[in-house]
Amino acid sequence: MPTIERLAPADVRGAALWDAFVLACPQATFFHRAGWQRILREVFRHDTHYLLARTDGRITGVLPLAHVKSWLFGNALTSLPFAVYGGVAAEDEASAQALEHEAQALAKQLAVPHLELRHTARRHADWPEQDLYVTFRKELLPDEEANMLAIPRKQRAMVRKGIKNGLKSEIDAGVERFFALYADNVHRHGTPALPRRYFTELQREFGADVEVLTVTDAQGRVLSSVLSFYFRDEVLPYYAGDDEAARHLAANDFKYWELMRRSCARGLKVFDYGRSKQGTGSFAFKKNWGFEPQPLHYEYRLYQRDTVPQNNPANAKYQLMIKTWRKLPLGLANWRGPFVVRSLG
Repeated sequence: MPTIERLAPADVRGAALWDAFVLACPQATFFHRAGWQRILREVFRHDTHYLLARTDGRITGVLPLAHVKSWLFGNALTSLPFAVYGGVAAEDEASAQALEHEAQALAKQLAVPHLELRHTARRHADWPEQDLYVTFRKELLPDEEANMLAIPRKQRAMVRKGIKNGLKSEIDAGVERFFALYADNVHRHGTPALPRRYFTELQREFGADVEVLTVTDAQGRVLSSVLSFYFRDEVLPYYAGDDEAARHLAANDFKYWELMRRSCARGLKVFDYGRSKQGTGSFAFKKNWGFEPQPLHYEYRLYQRDTVPQNNPANAKYQLMIKTWRKLPLGLANWRGPFVVRSLG
């Protein structure tokens, strides 16, 4: 039977072995990488519990967990906050079950109201799940023009509009231009921005696997930017921001095309458009690109509550907060935002 151990935050050799397993395990994702433990602890001050299963001396499964405590949004053990994917990644069912058993024991020990595992496939038919989110993933074709023609006609016209407007894409060494657009964008939507330090630490921790692509017009005006993750043969555009002029110039459409085009040139195989809530504008936007939604299975083990938590902007009880946040000066919102958003995940 597998034994369960924990990856200590300062264990460099253990982290390398953990990442070697993650890279080889088909169930694992970018969010299973060991480097997230340092970011969650140092940037967000969350306690982490990185569980690994070992069989005959080999790592046979991993389950990264973080304990998120908030007076506003509740108390939970989650795999993993700020990640669209998480949960168990294991090479056999015995390891997966051993990891989940340990996670449930830990949840009871910490006295959290619930344990949340963000799986891409259903594991527990008897656990309640959050059916709000879907993901959008599509295979990249090996030829640039074939990828262009695979985009539905109306959306392809928007991409060509951006090209006709003389837009250009550049890879940024830092996050400054990206963060300015991102922070302004989320403020307009009434939600707090993640701290600038978070994005800087992502680049520091994951190096070339975190990349910022920024779109400018012919005069060099910054219009749109996206921060992407790279994992195996996939690209995941994950955080983005746009100037208010971006829509008129089709800069947002051009941005994702440029990321797709560059990924094709690098020989990548999958474009992962990421998570969206059903019925939202981002959900419709991704469908317009020819991507089909795939359900995400966020499964919950409930201990001190009867229903799945709804800590998202679609919850009616947060509407007043959203309206109020939009009215805050941007500088104040960026200063206060990290204290709020750290508990959302």
